[in-house]
Amino acid sequence: MSFSADTKKELCSIECSDSALLRAECYGFLLFAKSFSNQKILFNTENPYTASRFMSLMAESFRVIAEKNTALTGKKESARLFTLKIPLKSDCERIFNELGHNAQSISLRINRANLEDDGAIAAFLRGAFLCCGSVSDPQKDYHLEFSAPYKNLCSDLCRVISEISSQDKEPKQILRKGAFVAYIKDSEEIADLLAFMGAPSAAMNLMQEKIIKSIRNNVNRKTNSEIANINKTAKASAAQIEAIEKIKRYKGLDFLPDDLKSIAQLRLENPENSLRDLGAMLSPPISRSGANHRMTRILEIAKELTGEKST
Repeated sequence: MSFSADTKKELCSIECSDSALLRAECYGFLLFAKSFSNQKILFNTENPYTASRFMSLMAESFRVIAEKNTALTGKKESARLFTLKIPLKSDCERIFNELGHNAQSISLRINRANLEDDGAIAAFLRGAFLCCGSVSDPQKDYHLEFSAPYKNLCSDLCRVISEISSQDKEPKQILRKGAFVAYIKDSEEIADLLAFMGAPSAAMNLMQEKIIKSIRNNVNRKTNSEIANINKTAKASAAQIEAIEKIKRYKGLDFLPDDLKSIAQLRLENPENSLRDLGAMLSPPISRSGANHRMTRILEIAKELTGEKST
């Protein structure tokens, strides 16, 4: 299963006997369902755990049995679309009214009277996520979203999420294929929201993956830096050896002053070493800056000798 499907499975495994919390979770399902009105309640999902959760919540909270139809989606042999419907219009009207909604309203809004405390808010968001939410695999990306049918409903949801103590700011919103999408891309905020809704394992897995990514990136950065330094040292060493060989051909190394001759010999004997290493090998040792100064003089002498030879 995907990370999102595993997260929903974890949320569906939560056991609760508090009628107020069950009702709040069911409200989250209903408000973001494909259809929620006084005439029709219809919910679609490809997740079997989510389908079972919805049926259980409707039975516990409103004493109704949802009809379930199953159809193959055509994507995979095992992939199915579950359609759950409340068969009686009288039950739809009763549920719609009990949750404080008015059939004359242009669009659905969150009725905050159904969210009395943090527990109810967590249950409501759990139901909303199970109904219309998804979360990306943290190995690929950090992205959690809810898809809402109305702009005002999406804005209401963002406001509810922003009021959670662990959330620094409101989720962002975009319009995608006729649906209003609220999304979060900050890894810590996603983990906090998952834990708040009741999926601590998913939250922990996300943060563990973030730590692994961070370690891997640091190792890669360090490795790349070391490779760059090695390449830089090798290139500089090659230029220095070329200069020393020119002096050796044209004048001989004895032409050089003792301080330059000693480091020139060390360079020929140790082509892979850095200037810092060469400086430490001298007697008495000198700093990298001192070694660089001597090598710069050698390069200048070689350049002068090359100029003399060409004339």
